[in-house]
Amino acid sequence: MKVLEDAGRGTTNAFAYAGGVAELFADALRFIVGLRIRVGATVDQAYLLGVQSVSIVILTSLFTGMVFSLESAVQAVQYGVGNLVGGLVAFTAARELGPMLSAVVVAGRTGAAIAAELGSMVVTEQIEALQSLGLSPTRMLVVPRLLALLIMLPLLTVLADIISIIGGMWVAGIYAHISQESFITSARSAVPFEDVLKGLFKSAVFGVIIAIIGSYQGLRTRGGAAGVGKATTGAVVTSIILIFIFNFALSYVLFAH
Repeated sequence: MKVLEDAGRGTTNAFAYAGGVAELFADALRFIVGLRIRVGATVDQAYLLGVQSVSIVILTSLFTGMVFSLESAVQAVQYGVGNLVGGLVAFTAARELGPMLSAVVVAGRTGAAIAAELGSMVVTEQIEALQSLGLSPTRMLVVPRLLALLIMLPLLTVLADIISIIGGMWVAGIYAHISQESFITSARSAVPFEDVLKGLFKSAVFGVIIAIIGSYQGLRTRGGAAGVGKATTGAVVTSIILIFIFNFALSYVLFAH
């Protein structure tokens, strides 16, 4: 019976968590649609959450593109299809590697930062102070972070795509002697602009996930400093799991044909 009780309690908690996240997202969406947006705070968050993540996104995408090209270029030349390597790297970067890896990296950095910051505000009763002044924590704290990631993560994805292709082209030229012209021509022919837009749409969805999960985890923090640590860990783990789940679902819907 205890197994059934644990399963029932876990299911109830999962549905309660999903409902809380959906409610927070709906509340934030209501402020956005009503144009009740704090532009200055949004710009600040775009810098803190987006611009300061540029270096780690560049490093991750660069070495991922290099490794992918290294694994495929030599074998492709041996089989006489070296002219397809550029298309393969660009195809994978635009559809999957760019959006997903950027989201995972940003989730590890900014998702934790959002949860820790809002969790600290809960512990020090700053959230209650906002509410006592008649201010909505969702409008003041969640909406700027949501809009910042919604804007910045697709831009980081574009950067990741470009860096991945450049890294792949460099490795393909060194180890497989594939010319830059052949690599770029293959990349252009293999990736239609529609696929790039679909990849950016995926990254926008991932940005919403990171912002909402991080905010929700932070706002439900309980138990002092230890609670902040648990909220931070939970935000990162939950965000990354949801990114992988939504990546599969979106890939199936957008690219199944």
